[in-house]
Amino acid sequence: MFDVEILLEDCPGSLGRMGTALGQAGISVEGGGAWVTEGRGVAHFLFEDGAAASKALGNAGIAVGRVREVVLLRLKQAVPGQLGILTGRMADAGVNIETLYSDHDHQLVLVTDRPEEAQRVANLWACS
Repeated sequence: MFDVEILLEDCPGSLGRMGTALGQAGISVEGGGAWVTEGRGVAHFLFEDGAAASKALGNAGIAVGRVREVVLLRLKQAVPGQLGILTGRMADAGVNIETLYSDHDHQLVLVTDRPEEAQRVANLWACS
């Protein structure tokens, strides 16, 4: 799975144009979110094929930042503090979490500066 950073205009219809471009290309969004910061729209969405999503958006004149592999895992929902424990372990391993959201299957999506190390930490955490 891939996170696609999408740079949007801060105006009505930007998300609609994005969704339409993806839909016309037959590409489904698997999770993510969008917000406005300092007058710029920024979205991070999860796709099975990041390159295809990026191409569809580019063809529609929508700017794409980075396309990156993600780490997916499920938090132990019944145990309070899981997010703090997991992110603390990532920090201890020197992994910077740059983007965090959830997918449509209730999995945590992590975009990090060191995906291989983040996956190692996530695997160890999941076994604990």
